[in-house]
Amino acid sequence: MENSSGRITPMTALEQSAAVDRGRTVAVVGTGTMGQGIAQVALVAGHPVRLYDAVPGRAAEAVEAIGARLSRLEQKGRMTAAERAAARARLHPVAELDGLSDAALVVEAVVERLDVKRELFTALEEIVAEDCLLATNTSSLSVTAVAAALRRPGRAVGLHFFNPAPLLPLVEVVSGFATDPAAARAATATAAAWGKTPVHSADLPGFIVNRIARPFYAEGFAIHGDRGADPATIDAVLRECGGFRMGPFELTDLIGQDVNEAVTHSVWESFFRNVKFTPSLAQRRLVEAGLLGRKSGRGWYDYAPDAVRPEPHTADPAPAPEYVVTAGGLGPAAELLPMIAEAGITVREGDGEGGPGLVLPGGGQLVLVDGRTAAEFRDVVHFDLAFDYRAAGRIALAPAPHTEERTLREAIGLFQALGKKVSVIGDVPGMIVARTVAMLIDLAADAAAQGVATEADIDTAMRLGVNYPVGPFEWDGRLPHDYAHDLLEALHARVPGGRYAPGLALFQRSSAREADDEGAERAGRSGRSGTEGAES
Repeated sequence: MENSSGRITPMTALEQSAAVDRGRTVAVVGTGTMGQGIAQVALVAGHPVRLYDAVPGRAAEAVEAIGARLSRLEQKGRMTAAERAAARARLHPVAELDGLSDAALVVEAVVERLDVKRELFTALEEIVAEDCLLATNTSSLSVTAVAAALRRPGRAVGLHFFNPAPLLPLVEVVSGFATDPAAARAATATAAAWGKTPVHSADLPGFIVNRIARPFYAEGFAIHGDRGADPATIDAVLRECGGFRMGPFELTDLIGQDVNEAVTHSVWESFFRNVKFTPSLAQRRLVEAGLLGRKSGRGWYDYAPDAVRPEPHTADPAPAPEYVVTAGGLGPAAELLPMIAEAGITVREGDGEGGPGLVLPGGGQLVLVDGRTAAEFRDVVHFDLAFDYRAAGRIALAPAPHTEERTLREAIGLFQALGKKVSVIGDVPGMIVARTVAMLIDLAADAAAQGVATEADIDTAMRLGVNYPVGPFEWDGRLPHDYAHDLLEALHARVPGGRYAPGLALFQRSSAREADDEGAERAGRSGRSGTEGAES
């Protein structure tokens, strides 16, 4: 684009919104694990790459480390010897920031401190060309704040990769308050050209993944704190029943308790200490004790060479009941009915009274978790929500202290007859999978309503960024329209304080779906009535 003087304006390249040309240099500042990973991604995509680190010699060490990883890719047949040699020839360390002057894109991956990132961006602005994109890989700081000191903050954008960057496909492209839309589009196109899946996020605390994922960790810690179950059992239930790749205890041990707790604390502070994001005191104690997970040798679990990994609680074998009686349907657990029949257990039709559950031969009930406790009923065992009841390898059951032993044994035997391991947990409201999923849905609905990202991008981010079996909106669509809302409302009544109070966005979403169902039902009645009249 030409201005009135006929000169080409600096934003021309950005306004084209194309990916950064492969022939142009990409610079990475900060050569830790994430910086090296981002550099490798850009290098394999075909760019010349320059590395800079404030610690002398660190950039040269990173070049050698990346070169070794390229050699391993060659050994695995994922690149040819010629491709490896060409990539290695494009990779260079620089000793001074001035060595990045020809970069078309600079990605910083330095320490998560606002003052450090601001100072770096200010220095870079004096060095690079006017059309150079400045990207921050921050996971928890405001992109707006990082760019605030720039003369032209419109060129600054968030490019949040996930660790390990060469393997995980997701990149959150974050627009700060002043980010030029063309800059965000160029960053998105570049991430896509590098083989990544970009999603766009507004510059609100935690962006998409680190905002919405908080309950996955927090609910596991809270259930453990309430003596509902031990870490190994909670992890196993979320994996084998909920369909998650890892449970919260093993995952935070992998991430590092200090890293995970710092992100949680940052999001909590950024939301003015909103109770929905309150950090875990138990996790804080681990960090204070230096028990940081795998990297320190111990966290929630012990990683010493001779340590024995604790096993999840698994119930002893119990005889299967001869029959069950339906009571009010099973809602999202309806798939259990044909499974029970296939296992040779008679399914009798009941009178339709009661909640989603089954009456067992001894007279007790097996009821799908709904946010209430089993102690509120005479003889009940709650069972947890599953992502896929057929595929689930484990089911959690929660009896009340006064639940009849026969009822619990019949419930255990029923699920064992379906080929499931059974974990009996404490009578905590919402159990494990159900309350975790409901909280994820609630925070996702709130994020979408606040314009953080579209529902589609939120689902994509949670699947690809943290390996959830499906995104929260897709999971919500698999449930009755009011299941998550009503479960949280019941939890809020039993654990007051606001953490479980369903948000306005979830209420509106549930209400809209209910209205749609009612409208469809009325339309169906009207259509049937008209057809009958025509035939008569």
